[in-house]
Amino acid sequence: MREHKAGTFEGFSKKYRCHRLVYYERYDYIQAAIGREKQLKGITRKKKIALIESMNPRWQDLSETWEREHLVPRQSMKEADEASARRIKLSIDGSKPKSLVDGN
Repeated sequence: MREHKAGTFEGFSKKYRCHRLVYYERYDYIQAAIGREKQLKGITRKKKIALIESMNPRWQDLSETWEREHLVPRQSMKEADEASARRIKLSIDGSKPKSLVDGN
């Protein structure tokens, strides 16, 4: 994403100055992602806007926090989402992971 925002590579985002990520979907398998991309290319602009606004009504840049997030090698998207949910829960209730409490 950083390269797109900086205009490092020639292409659509550099030519049209599209630097805000307003919608994305996550897939564990590339075949499923490619199939969905082809499906989205076939729908009208009006339907694409409705899809974006159903998930991101303010059109906020969803990549703003990505610099702080990353996947562990060989970690699936599901595992990353579960780890993220645990971190959010920990920050809300103030508890510490069991390994930190036990000193392990």
